[in-house]
Amino acid sequence: MIRQFELVERVKSYDPDADEDLLNRAYVYSMKAHGSQKRASGDPYFSHPVEVAYMLTEFKLDTASIATALLHDTVEDTEATLEDIEKYFGKEIASLVDGVTKLTRIETKSENAKQAENFRKLLVAMSEDLRVLMVKLADRLHNMRTLKYIKEPQKRQRIARETLDIYATLAERIGVRKIKEELQDLAFAELYPEARESIMKRLDYLREQDKAIVEKTEKHLIKTLQETGIENATVVGREKRPYSIWKKMETKNVSFEQLSDIIAFRILTETVPQCYQVLGAIHSAYHTIPGHFKDYISTPKNNGYKSLHTAVIGPGQHRIEVQIRTKEMHDIAEYGVAAHWSYKQRRDYNKDGKQYRWIRELLEILEKSSNPEEFLEHTKLEMYHDQVFCFTPKGDIIALPRGATPVDFAYAVHSGVGDSCVGAKINGRIVPLRTQLKNGDQVDIITSKAQTPSPTWERFVVTGKARSEIRKFIRTQQRNEYINLGKAILNKTFKQEGEELTDKMLESIAEKFNKKTPDDIYAEVGEGLINRIAVFEMLFPDRKLASIQDKKGSLLSRLRKKQTAFSTAMPIKGLIPGMAIHFGKCCHPIPGDKIVGIVTTGKGITIHTTSCETLENFAETPERWIDVAWDTSTGIQHVARIKITVLHETGGLATVTNVIAKELGNITNLKILSRSSDFFELLIDMEVKDIRHLNAIIASLRGKGSVQSVERYYG
Repeated sequence: MIRQFELVERVKSYDPDADEDLLNRAYVYSMKAHGSQKRASGDPYFSHPVEVAYMLTEFKLDTASIATALLHDTVEDTEATLEDIEKYFGKEIASLVDGVTKLTRIETKSENAKQAENFRKLLVAMSEDLRVLMVKLADRLHNMRTLKYIKEPQKRQRIARETLDIYATLAERIGVRKIKEELQDLAFAELYPEARESIMKRLDYLREQDKAIVEKTEKHLIKTLQETGIENATVVGREKRPYSIWKKMETKNVSFEQLSDIIAFRILTETVPQCYQVLGAIHSAYHTIPGHFKDYISTPKNNGYKSLHTAVIGPGQHRIEVQIRTKEMHDIAEYGVAAHWSYKQRRDYNKDGKQYRWIRELLEILEKSSNPEEFLEHTKLEMYHDQVFCFTPKGDIIALPRGATPVDFAYAVHSGVGDSCVGAKINGRIVPLRTQLKNGDQVDIITSKAQTPSPTWERFVVTGKARSEIRKFIRTQQRNEYINLGKAILNKTFKQEGEELTDKMLESIAEKFNKKTPDDIYAEVGEGLINRIAVFEMLFPDRKLASIQDKKGSLLSRLRKKQTAFSTAMPIKGLIPGMAIHFGKCCHPIPGDKIVGIVTTGKGITIHTTSCETLENFAETPERWIDVAWDTSTGIQHVARIKITVLHETGGLATVTNVIAKELGNITNLKILSRSSDFFELLIDMEVKDIRHLNAIIASLRGKGSVQSVERYYG
């Protein structure tokens, strides 16, 4: 275990002005507080905070951070209180300890929800001061080093998964490569031991084949640089870590032998111009591997990482990766935010620079998410992707995950831009909003004050920020729709019984439904989660709803006898924007069909034809039925399904597709139900304008000799 004077001397070695008295007091206080507590390994518990503190000295953190590391478990695991910490060590350290303290046990429904809530709290704490995250990462690293002492395999797996998913990624986001790589490898060994063992054997074999490969390549690179007049560059070779190799094999779907960067070499220079001079020398001397050059100096990563990356066929015909950077860039690549503190003379770097915009964006997602688990889902989307770099018309760089679309770009610029986005230009050309962006694209977002987020955007956006904003809007609009629907249902019910419903009446029974406001009750009635009968009988316990008796069994038959369009129908387009609408796959309604809407719990409104057999299931819940009609002014295409039997002959299928195309139908899906030597039986889904359009296509198909039969299909 690290002794007191060793820790103090270590801090003084890089910070002569460190508060020695503070460090000594924190060491002694923590040792006494933890007393005889033991870890799972059998070691004194106090050894853990000391090791965490010593780890942080490698990153040259300030005295307050080291003291926080020594004290970080005292409030949670001993009799010490936060007030005690503030009394003996001051407000700054008390605030840091409060942020990094092990989070209190949260009573939640699932382990995922607990993890999500813990992460939410960590995010809030680290947004106040990034030193909290540095201490937390060191704490997790030491716990991972001693993970083998935990006896329960499931607990070890959970901790390893959380480490890989959250803490290693956070370490990468603040640029601390040393912690990130060790966390990844320790978690990798626990989660995928066989895969790691396989990669380790391959690395051993590679070393056996040429034990001096790294040394030989280093000498060859130095000689190449000297021949081009570059004398003061440093060359260092290293093997890629097992987890990084496995991840690249998995994501790129390549074999171990196909990787170009199993062995990587770093070339360190004094200045940025020298970096490009070295790059020219390397490309002149060796064959480059296409598609492997990346310039992170002109376009740094979000965490501040800068370097030139290239891959070449090096000495001995080995595929190698070469990273070229200045010594300052190298320190930042290794130590991340800690190096920034050093280079910035320890001024507050917490909110300095674009690379920490992601923290603010995660806080915005936190505000928009409806629950901790949804927040964790959106956060993973925000954190776990490779990036593409795009430009605004003014030349500002926006970093986005691969697969991002103009909608993601719009929300990255500003939430208001995303909400009002109606179109986009990429490199001057108007493109669909679902178009995937590429490196270097210039994106110009077209906005309109009349626009609102479309629920369909959620299907193709990839950033957590965009998805959380869209979901928030949809939730708000759906709730308003459900409130209005619930009010209509309850007011109609009470009116039929000769009563008038007021909000005060609902306030009196809100608690019995575990609700806070009348709107909460209206919303759940509208969504179908609370029955209107239950509300009435809760207010009038001695009465039964008389009007419900003549509803059962008769509503369905009356509806099907209607021969005219609904006179008081609500056009589908007229629903509040964001209200989820689905078309029944049981009947595939299209304009021209008589339709009805059914409120479906958790899904919004499902549109069915009035002849759909599925409606029998809702005969006893008339409150869920809504009169709707088509708004034919929209010009939207709808999917209809036909069943067709075609002669098994050359050109038979071509005849069918040509007829549909000439009639301006668009086939979206085709399925062969059966085939014989004489016939094919097909199901075809196609987009049509309305029932007339569909009937025209069916008529044209029936006129072809190769088509034996065709009919609309409702299955």
